[in-house]
Amino acid sequence: MQFFFKFSVVLALCSLISSLFSTLVYAKQQNITATCPVKHFSKISPSKKITETNAITITSKSTTIIKNELAYFAGNVILINKKQRISAQQLEFNRIKESFNAQGNIHYQADTIDVMAKSINANNAEQATVLTDSSYQLANNPAHGNAGKLIISSKGDLILQDSSFTTCQQEQPDWLLEASKISISTSKNRGEAYNAKLKFFGVPVFYIPYFSFPVTNERKSGFLYPQVGSSNRSGLKIATPYYINIAENIDATITPKYMSNHGVQLLSEFRYLSGLQSGVINVEYLNKDLNLKNNNNARYLARIQHIGTFDENFRAFVDYTTISDDNYLVDIESEHYSFNDAYLYQVGELSYFANNWRATLKLQDFEVLGNHIQSYRTVPQIEFHRFQELPFLNSSFDIYSEFSHFDTRDVNLPTANRYHLEAGFTIPVSSPAWFLNSEFKVLQTYYQQERINSNSKLDKNVSRTLPKIRLHGGINLDRNIQYLGYNLTQTLEPQIQYLYISNKDQSNIGMYDTTPLQDDYNGLFRSQRFSGLDRIAAANQISWGLTSRLLSTSNQELFRLSLGQILYLNHSNSVVINEQSNITENTSQSALAGDIFYQISNKWQFSGDIQYDTALNITNRSETSINYQYTKNHLIQLNHRFSRSVTYNKIEQVSLLASGKITKDWQFVTRLTQDLVHRRNLESYAGLQYESCCWALRFAYHRSINSNVDEQVLFNRPNNEFDSGFMIQFVIKGLGGQQSSMGIGDMFNSSIFGYNRPYFLNN
Repeated sequence: MQFFFKFSVVLALCSLISSLFSTLVYAKQQNITATCPVKHFSKISPSKKITETNAITITSKSTTIIKNELAYFAGNVILINKKQRISAQQLEFNRIKESFNAQGNIHYQADTIDVMAKSINANNAEQATVLTDSSYQLANNPAHGNAGKLIISSKGDLILQDSSFTTCQQEQPDWLLEASKISISTSKNRGEAYNAKLKFFGVPVFYIPYFSFPVTNERKSGFLYPQVGSSNRSGLKIATPYYINIAENIDATITPKYMSNHGVQLLSEFRYLSGLQSGVINVEYLNKDLNLKNNNNARYLARIQHIGTFDENFRAFVDYTTISDDNYLVDIESEHYSFNDAYLYQVGELSYFANNWRATLKLQDFEVLGNHIQSYRTVPQIEFHRFQELPFLNSSFDIYSEFSHFDTRDVNLPTANRYHLEAGFTIPVSSPAWFLNSEFKVLQTYYQQERINSNSKLDKNVSRTLPKIRLHGGINLDRNIQYLGYNLTQTLEPQIQYLYISNKDQSNIGMYDTTPLQDDYNGLFRSQRFSGLDRIAAANQISWGLTSRLLSTSNQELFRLSLGQILYLNHSNSVVINEQSNITENTSQSALAGDIFYQISNKWQFSGDIQYDTALNITNRSETSINYQYTKNHLIQLNHRFSRSVTYNKIEQVSLLASGKITKDWQFVTRLTQDLVHRRNLESYAGLQYESCCWALRFAYHRSINSNVDEQVLFNRPNNEFDSGFMIQFVIKGLGGQQSSMGIGDMFNSSIFGYNRPYFLNN
């Protein structure tokens, strides 16, 4: 591992320098601001007030004029015209040739640059200003350096001979670019260096006869910084992205990615933006996987994403992904999906919105990975929703209708057409002190089912009619209290809901797009227990809930506690999910659901929720989180997750995410996820990052449990195989446009569960 690491670092440096001196670009860095301090010079001004015009104005302590052609100025000389200002000790001006030269403590100032020089001369015929033995500072930019000779054109372009360039502000810069010639054009966003030598801490590390780089925050084609890493499965990984600025609203990124265990993969990203239409097309392609000895098939992932509004009323949405094989995400990885994802989302929608109605055409599919039950696709699903306001009680008459055709690749599963109509009255009545929302609807669904097995309970034609009555009301009470010397507002918000849906046997209907919903606190007041329409649970029940909050004088929520439960007025709550299993609730009440939130301070926060079965005295599900954020870069988050049944498996996990500043420039990040059921580590990550004002370096080590979609072992079965490796990133700020901070968000979010920053924590 030690030899492998050293070898990888050498390749990383070579790849980095190759990228630097090929055409460094700003490109994909967005919302960039310079992190180096920028030296600012006060504006050169004469001792007396003058009016700026296109003419040249010169002030000095003494003046000598010869034959009305030559003028000599001495002592605190200041020359000003519309585009530039110069201060010097001596200046000679030739009116006939329209030229001047000056010596002694030269300070040249324009909109884009400040220059200190030994001498300066300018000639109107050549449209250029020449300074010798100069040091320069770009305006509003940390870039600065020295030049034996500096030429400024009338357009503001620069030519620096025998020059240096850096964005580091210390006396001995960490990195320095020296070149026989550097030309900088801000109008073309292009810098060019000839016979360039890059030094790190005074030591030359690379020489190249020519390279170009951007000098503004505008996009420019060229290589981005390389990405280097490793893992057990992929081996050494080196990616060298190349950015193509096709047009103002179109760009692309092509990334050759070398993986020692798999071969060379080509990643491409194409982005476009036109009015309110935008989209991204991604393709990952590996012609032949070296790790698969007996398989020469190409491995790929392709994804298309589009969202847009056109013709004011239409909205389009597309998110389609396809993949070559089930284990692609596990073996090769992708930034689009996690390695433990079990399916790929494929959907296309076209919606029309009018004043009081809307319609949607949807095509939806899931590409299932591994040995999972094959899902259904809807090709198509057509929805229509119309609502008509009525002249009494702020009520409305709503109609929702849907047609869905369900198909599947598994020939052993049935297919179906589903027609659904839901119509009725909605009466919302509310005030600041109370609310009462009422629904009175009829639900009619008709199924045409095909390809039914002879031993199945499903019927070819099924008609289901269900009435629904829902009454949901609540009261908002509040009072002013004092707690620990603070003026607070305490609320008490009881709410109650009655829901009635008649009971009907639905075992003769297949499961096409329906799954149970979470029974958390907010779920107590839903009108359905399942997503989709294949199962509409019978209900004759009362849901109660009670919430109390503490609010600051600025109405910021500091504390919240909610408790609630469903009381079943009859004990027949059995709902058949499929032919093999069913959800049965023959008790008189549901699990007690609650959630809590406590903003201890601007730095501390606690949140959690629980579903506790009071009849059996067991916890069905719980989740807690403790967050501490001292500053932006000092934070700790501790999470605990428990569920008694996830696909018939118990899950209990604890995770820790933390970051902190070691010194001003050094920072660490760590992530740990532990499986308490099988007593194993699911994921470990440690990152160490150095970032000064002019360069940054990141090392990271990761270790995560292996998964195989065919075996489904990620969480449910013991597995002691791990994938581990490292990653290195290196950024020189200023040679690829002004670089922002690396940040730590990507190091948190690349984990299995990611990082959810609390909304109110540290504001």
